[in-house]
Amino acid sequence: MEIELLWFVVTLCITGAIAGITAGLFGNGGGFVVVPALLAVFPFFTPPSEALVKVAIGTSLASIVVSSARSVMAHRAKGAVDFDILRSWSIWLILGVGGGLLIANNSSANGLTVVFAAGVLLYSVYFLFPEFVVRPGLVFDMPKGIGKAVLAFVLGGFSALLGIGGGTPTVITMVMCQRTIQQAVATAAGVGFLIGLPGAIGFLFMKHPETASLPVGTIGYINIPALIAISIGAIFTAPIGAKMAHNFSEKKLKRLFGIYLVIVSSAMFYKAI
Repeated sequence: MEIELLWFVVTLCITGAIAGITAGLFGNGGGFVVVPALLAVFPFFTPPSEALVKVAIGTSLASIVVSSARSVMAHRAKGAVDFDILRSWSIWLILGVGGGLLIANNSSANGLTVVFAAGVLLYSVYFLFPEFVVRPGLVFDMPKGIGKAVLAFVLGGFSALLGIGGGTPTVITMVMCQRTIQQAVATAAGVGFLIGLPGAIGFLFMKHPETASLPVGTIGYINIPALIAISIGAIFTAPIGAKMAHNFSEKKLKRLFGIYLVIVSSAMFYKAI
């Protein structure tokens, strides 16, 4: 049992470390790494059940609070975070998260798994073919009014359903609106915090059936031991990812991450089917 527990802690610390790097580098919060890892690890410590998907999503959102906050601190030191965008988007992001939580609370595990797989596959297009999504010479102004409200609301709701920080759409939007990739990634990390915090609170107080088989240390739909292990890894590596974002061309890293997302999506579709 001690060896299994050690394996659990080490695996999730490594998961947190990878999530921290991706949070700092891409501004995406690390949910695409955390959710699949938790779904792979949890069945070794508790009987498989539909509740595990929600525990993975809830724990991922809670871990995003830590990784995004650490990433924002690192980017802020370089003056790259646009806090005006975060302030103007915040209310719509939070309202969107509320809608996502309502859907998640009334969805089956299979349904959430399919949504996650489809979302991951959609996001992989940006990482594999960034020039197809963000075309050179095509520029816009940052969304305002109803456009801003709709974008932030949908982003918050979709991210809450997937257990992610919403960084990728934020980066795409800002780059298309003539912002630097560094500023886009830095601000996207802040968006992750604004999504992760209310999302985690929602999953923390979300009720589950009394007969639900949950991993030890789970409160609501957040597994505290997993959250601590992931957070330890993310705290140390988020600044590394942030430094890489300011010093390296991320094209090859995007392609590698895109391939990873396709693999994750395929595995999740297979799991659902």
